[in-house]
Amino acid sequence: MAAQRSTADILDAAVQVREAARSGATGIGTVLAALSEVVEYDHASLARWDPLRRRHITLAGSYPDDATAYIETRLHHDPVFPVLRSPARGGLWLRDVPRHLLAASPGFQEVLSPLGIEDGVAQCLFAADGRYVGMLNVSTRRPRHGPDPARAAITLLTEALAAAVDPRTGLSPEEIAAFGPEAATQRLDARRPGGLSPRELQVLAELTAGRTNREIAERLYITPRTVGTHIEHILAKLALPNRAAAAARAAAWGIDPAR
Repeated sequence: MAAQRSTADILDAAVQVREAARSGATGIGTVLAALSEVVEYDHASLARWDPLRRRHITLAGSYPDDATAYIETRLHHDPVFPVLRSPARGGLWLRDVPRHLLAASPGFQEVLSPLGIEDGVAQCLFAADGRYVGMLNVSTRRPRHGPDPARAAITLLTEALAAAVDPRTGLSPEEIAAFGPEAATQRLDARRPGGLSPRELQVLAELTAGRTNREIAERLYITPRTVGTHIEHILAKLALPNRAAAAARAAAWGIDPAR
């Protein structure tokens, strides 16, 4: 992204992020890529909150594995988390975190600081009905100075980002009322081929192109280890012996990788 961008440029880029977030076909990785035109970053992730397992699940991200693990399993216990999780807050930028909280935060001291992170934002995401559904994390090694239109743009994007990570997106109110929240979500999963999750379907599509785990990880903005985990889940759900068989199944279903 260019060093100097006008407010109009940033707002135009935010529109592209919103459209990517609203299109279930583009994938969360595409959303993060579009977000880099709104706010320059070195690392970013979008994670879904799993209320049953009480942890975050990374849908797409570029943080190192140890940072991703912290976001998923420890961030919600960090002293900073109650501050940024307030629904009234429009995101918590690193430069605005009180010094005493940073000093007490394992996330900053053990994860961000060793990466050389000097700025960024953590934005908790809430559904229209008030449920906490996940969070956006953006980190940069370059501090941002002066009035920053990206701050307002990130706040304006929260509704679209929340819908993108919400597992109930695509369910009607009638379905949720008739079957209950968890059962309705399971019905939505059942509509997908093989009962695979959206991310698993993306990985399955990449297998049809014969890509390696590392190549898939680069295209989907996740780690090779995460790709391997998704492939294990795919094989288990479809009762298939190997990735070649999974690729053949995807081809039979007419599933192709995104260009």
